[in-house]
Amino acid sequence: MNVVADEKVRAAARWLSEQSPVPAHVINFIKTKFELSALQACEACKLAQEYRSRR
Repeated sequence: MNVVADEKVRAAARWLSEQSPVPAHVINFIKTKFELSALQACEACKLAQEYRSRR
């Protein structure tokens, strides 16, 4: 993954980790909001869960 794409995934994960409740259809939502592929959106969801776990 390139640096720009990696930063987009991290930004999406940070944003998602702060949402309560999580938006419906979260994959499609963050794909659009952060211009991510489906795979990147899934990675962001996984990373967001890790961020929540560390709190």
